[in-house]
Amino acid sequence: MGHRMTAIGVDFGTTNSVVSFLDPDGNTSTVRYNLGAQELDVIRSVLCFWNDGPRDRAILRHAIGPEAIEAYLDDPLESRLMMSLKTYLAQRSFTETRVFGRTFTLEDLIALFLRGILPKHSAQPPGTVLIAGRPVRFAGDAPDDDLGERRLRTAYAAAGWTDVQTALEPEAAGYRFVRGLTAPAVVLIGDFGGGTSDFSVLRFEPRSNRRVEPLGHSGIGIAGDTFDYRIVDRLISPRLGKGTTYRLFDTDLPVPPEYYSSFARWHRLSLMRAPRTMRDIEAVARTAAHPDRLRALLRLIRDELGYALYRAVSEVKAELSRADTAVLRFTHAGFAIDETIRRHDFEQWIAEDIARIDGTVQVALTEAGLRENEVDHVFLTGGTSLVPAVRELFVKRFGVDRITGGSEFVSVAEGLALIGGDRLN
Repeated sequence: MGHRMTAIGVDFGTTNSVVSFLDPDGNTSTVRYNLGAQELDVIRSVLCFWNDGPRDRAILRHAIGPEAIEAYLDDPLESRLMMSLKTYLAQRSFTETRVFGRTFTLEDLIALFLRGILPKHSAQPPGTVLIAGRPVRFAGDAPDDDLGERRLRTAYAAAGWTDVQTALEPEAAGYRFVRGLTAPAVVLIGDFGGGTSDFSVLRFEPRSNRRVEPLGHSGIGIAGDTFDYRIVDRLISPRLGKGTTYRLFDTDLPVPPEYYSSFARWHRLSLMRAPRTMRDIEAVARTAAHPDRLRALLRLIRDELGYALYRAVSEVKAELSRADTAVLRFTHAGFAIDETIRRHDFEQWIAEDIARIDGTVQVALTEAGLRENEVDHVFLTGGTSLVPAVRELFVKRFGVDRITGGSEFVSVAEGLALIGGDRLN
């Protein structure tokens, strides 16, 4: 990290994070992270805690990224894995959590992760600016966007960066693309992350002082994680008892559906390991129509298999972007899934989500006061932009010739660094 730099762009994402530098000559470079023999531009946005001391006197250790996942897989029962922290930023309900007897606010947790990926503030030349990305709309039900940005800034401050500026992630995603244009143009940018899908309409005027003018923005808390959840809900939850019944005082009742809502966010499964929750599920299993399914659920929770399940589902979703069918395979202690998924079926499961993303694109166009035929280019980025049903939505609206994509994982961070450079000038 010993670069000479003028701006740092940080894309702290729900699933992955990327840090880019802009040097005084206007070149961007991305921080590389070692993963075994590989070097990657992205780091998983995860945090793991474990106790290195006796139970009565915890010595708390933590790791981030691939090392966090490794530590967790080494000893899932004695560690605590935290994922998708960004999705809670705008949720008033998440304020703090206890980890091995110590209390951490959400901002504390995010700061620990940021400290692991950011260069030290004190080591930077005077005047270095840090631009932090933020979604147009934060994820979650009824998100409080002002609260989300405030908490994000607090987390950066706790990580040693108090004078952070923010910029919208979709604007950053297409920033390099628009700077490469030679004629005036209107560009729609779609940035698809793990937690949110965000859109910006920008006017680019190569010869004006303010070369990039934002015209309209929109965002929605539906993205890659939501699509994963649809697969789980259709294929995995029913085999763990969802939609079945149990008996209470001679009455058949549905197995509580909230047991399965935790699958929407993988790390929530570990929160279900609370003794009371486990006792409740065990009690329901005793009179259940399919007790074996609920006992399989208990084993999954007890053995901390949220991450392994998440990997299997993510891989099958990625495969469905490339092929018409893919096989979901997952086995653990007598619980086995070996199911072929057709892309056609997957597209039906996510059809409502796609319709809501489509409506969100319309909001950005309406806010910009433009019709489809007035948009010159469409730039799509982020892993979920590779899902054929997502791409098809844009092809239908704008035609295939206007659509460009690229740098699926690093474009936001690079754009943020470039925005920082332009703001300095």
